[in-house]
Amino acid sequence: MFCDRCGTRLFDAAKFCPTCGKAAGVTPLMPIDSRIAGHVRLVGILWLALSAFHLLPGVILVSLSGHGRSFLSPDAPGFLHAILAVAGWLLVAGGILGLVTGWGLLQREPWARTLAIVMACLNMVHMPFGTILGIYTLWVLLPAASEQEYRSVARAA
Repeated sequence: MFCDRCGTRLFDAAKFCPTCGKAAGVTPLMPIDSRIAGHVRLVGILWLALSAFHLLPGVILVSLSGHGRSFLSPDAPGFLHAILAVAGWLLVAGGILGLVTGWGLLQREPWARTLAIVMACLNMVHMPFGTILGIYTLWVLLPAASEQEYRSVARAA
C-alpha cells in the first residue's frame, strides 16, 4: 500500500504515513457530494433561462413605447404608454438581475447566494415558473447547512 499524498510505501499496520503524516486508510472510490453541490449549478442555469424569458418581453415593451409609435388604438388613454414602458423597464431590470444571479451562482461568487435568496422572494409573484424557481432556490440555498457549504465552496473557487 502507498500513501495517497506523497507516494511513500506504507506498512500494512501503519495508521499514518511516516513521510508526510497523512492518515492511511481506504480512499472511497466515489467522492462524497455535499447537499448543494449539484443543485447550485442547476439553480444557476434555471436563473439564466428564466431571466432570458423575462428580458424578451421587456425589451419589446421598451422598444415599442420608446419610439413614440402608437401600437395601441388611438382611443387608448395617454398614461397607458407610460405604464407599458415602466412594465418593460421592470422586466428588463429583473431579467438583468436574474442573469447576474445565475452567473454568480455558476461562478460560486460569495455574494450570489444572498442575491439569489432575495431574487427568489421577489420572483414568487411570477406564476408558475417564477414561483417554482423561487421555491427551489430557497430550498437549496436557505438552510444554515447550505450556507456553510456554499461559503466553503465559494472560498475554494
